[in-house]
Amino acid sequence: MADREQLAEWLAATAEGDRIAFQKLYSATSSQLYASVLRILRSPERAQDALQDAYIRIWQKADTYTPERGAPLTWLMSIARYRALDALRRKRPEVAMPEEPDMVASLLEDEQSLSPVEENENQQSLDAVNQCLQTLQDNQRKSVLLAYYQGLTHQELAEHMNAPLGTVKSWIRRGLTRLQSCLAQYS
Repeated sequence: MADREQLAEWLAATAEGDRIAFQKLYSATSSQLYASVLRILRSPERAQDALQDAYIRIWQKADTYTPERGAPLTWLMSIARYRALDALRRKRPEVAMPEEPDMVASLLEDEQSLSPVEENENQQSLDAVNQCLQTLQDNQRKSVLLAYYQGLTHQELAEHMNAPLGTVKSWIRRGLTRLQSCLAQYS
């Protein structure tokens, strides 16, 4: 597995259209991303499709990655997870977030092993996030999740959701304010 700096370098080169760098990025990360989407979709065929969609998105959006916002692998994983969630929604459109706490944890956790105490704290945090997400209005929840999992800008969200830019900004602002308020109750 390549280190963080190498992944960031390949992402930067990919943003400039470097196919060799993209191939190296794919070779270094595809097994981890595949394992992640397979856990969500539980179907090798659907996981392969979601992985392909994820790498298409990575190729298209590599220029939006900035190291200040997090590790390259975390960014790549969030795109793959979103693609898996999207595939899950296509199969069952009523699914907004998985109901099983273990699946929610697999969607949101970092790929590092945790101590039992950290795991318990992480699970409690994930449960709180999931409960608070359910308090949001549908458009707020969808906007926040699309921004987080897919990294869409406000403009991209407006186009994706077929809504005015100001409305989308309002959904996100109100959704995040409501999440912050709700999560404060769990502190």
